[in-house]
Amino acid sequence: MPVFFKKNPIDIIFSFVTALASLSVLVFIIGILYVLFSESSLAIEKFGVIKFITSTDWNPVMDSFGAATSLYGTAITTILSLLLAVPVAIGIAIFVTEIAPDFLKGPIGVAIELLAAIPSIIYGMWGLFTLAPIMADYIEPALQNSLGNIPVVGILFEGTAMGIDLLTASVILSIMIIPFTASISRDAFNLTPSIVKESAYALGATKWEVVKNVVIPYSKLGVFGGIVLSLGRALGETMAVAFVLGNNHQISASLLDAASTVTVTLANEFTEADTDIYLSSLFYLALILFVLSFVILAIAKFFLIRAERKFSR
Repeated sequence: MPVFFKKNPIDIIFSFVTALASLSVLVFIIGILYVLFSESSLAIEKFGVIKFITSTDWNPVMDSFGAATSLYGTAITTILSLLLAVPVAIGIAIFVTEIAPDFLKGPIGVAIELLAAIPSIIYGMWGLFTLAPIMADYIEPALQNSLGNIPVVGILFEGTAMGIDLLTASVILSIMIIPFTASISRDAFNLTPSIVKESAYALGATKWEVVKNVVIPYSKLGVFGGIVLSLGRALGETMAVAFVLGNNHQISASLLDAASTVTVTLANEFTEADTDIYLSSLFYLALILFVLSFVILAIAKFFLIRAERKFSR
């Protein structure tokens, strides 16, 4: 008699339900991919892959579409937001786990989690009515005065400071993803065995040396996982970015120019798609973002698994 039939019926039902739940994830992914591909087939046939990705033309009147400008805006906002958010998030995690007194750890932890729970529409409204004027009146002019005359770097701050631009969108996005990296990094730091840190202190290490040489190396996989999670959030964020980025389908070297991302283009123009090729091109953008997110996160996961195996040895 097969071993399967000797199991308790409740165990069999439990195994079946959990397996079904796991397989449902694959079904959802395949279903989403199928819908995006089928709806974008018209644009794929007309523009192809290379032409659509490399074209900077986005002209609904002439039924001419390209994804380069949206992909550029997505890449810039994502990379810049990570550059701004990751050091701050890791600093928060280090302070909460290693430096802050006990009476501060709880409130700061709750504040971090509350920051993650704020809806993106609230971030967008705050960015439009509060942060954008501050950026336009104070921060961006200061950056132009201090960095604008430096060769090469000055190109990033050319133009008129309006507050509705790539820089403001990246700042908003960085604030949104800080809680994810900070929370996961904090939990990873807390997993560092106390005896290891105490041994380092016993050898005369300072707090900074313990953090740099013991805590961070021991927890680096968890920190990397938090960064990957933040990367996924940054790639797909829509409403907060839409408020402060504008919808300008142009590629500009300046961070003070309005731009567009894939998600902002979809949110702003989906209801305006009055032709089949226009609607199909928007689905094509969504398909590219889906594949791009999958590939980036898969690569990150590959390196995470590889590092974990190397670390375990």
